[in-house]
Amino acid sequence: MLESINRVWRIVATGFCFSVFGLGGLVLRCVVCPLLTVVVRAPARQQQWSQTIIHYCFRWFVALMNGVGVISYEVHGLDRLKRRGLLILANHPSLIDVVFLISFVRHADCIVKAQLSRNPFTRGPIRAAGFITNGDGAGLLEDCVRSLKAGNNLIVFPEGTRTPLSGPVKLQRGAAHVAVKGRVDITPVHIHSSLPMLTKGTPWWKVPARKPHFTIEVREDIEIHDFCASSASEALAARHVTEHLSEQLFKRSACAST
Repeated sequence: MLESINRVWRIVATGFCFSVFGLGGLVLRCVVCPLLTVVVRAPARQQQWSQTIIHYCFRWFVALMNGVGVISYEVHGLDRLKRRGLLILANHPSLIDVVFLISFVRHADCIVKAQLSRNPFTRGPIRAAGFITNGDGAGLLEDCVRSLKAGNNLIVFPEGTRTPLSGPVKLQRGAAHVAVKGRVDITPVHIHSSLPMLTKGTPWWKVPARKPHFTIEVREDIEIHDFCASSASEALAARHVTEHLSEQLFKRSACAST
């Protein structure tokens, strides 16, 4: 009986959180972003301020989800994210993975779907923060390297979509090409949920039987120099990086299995 009541509550609380997220996106687009363009004239400063505002909004949103009992979470190796110019590559089991990561990372940039830049709830914040869209085509790789060289922390999900609940997982090589092209070490992040939540193809109201617990582990950097030095071409180096990264992103550790 208590489990049923708790599940109904989490459905209601999840709907409430989604409503707050959507409303927050509209407030950012209609109020905060226009005000920022008036107060801060320099485009680069506008982008920095927008990234900072989104960072704190997402931090508050994660605290809200935790506070109302939708999720619980723990983070390991958080200090590794307190640097600049990081290429952060993570697995992608849930819709809220990017919310987690941006809430932990200052000066965050990320690659988002082009359709989100046209969504009324997300268009304003994405454009204000200068997030990279995957519709940029041939210039996508250069945009990523340029963002890293500018000191942004670039968050990428190499799978390209959320991890399926079954079947093989294949990483795209685009993220590895960014690392090789920019000669930037990779900061891998493993995200594990005790129960599937907001997975690919699952509607938000289908909450798990119990409250899921997320474990986010920031692992040691993967150094790119050795891959580049031992490979005949950048394409081959990116292939080897992808193979190594696949093992790092999906390998369970002791803290992720507790």
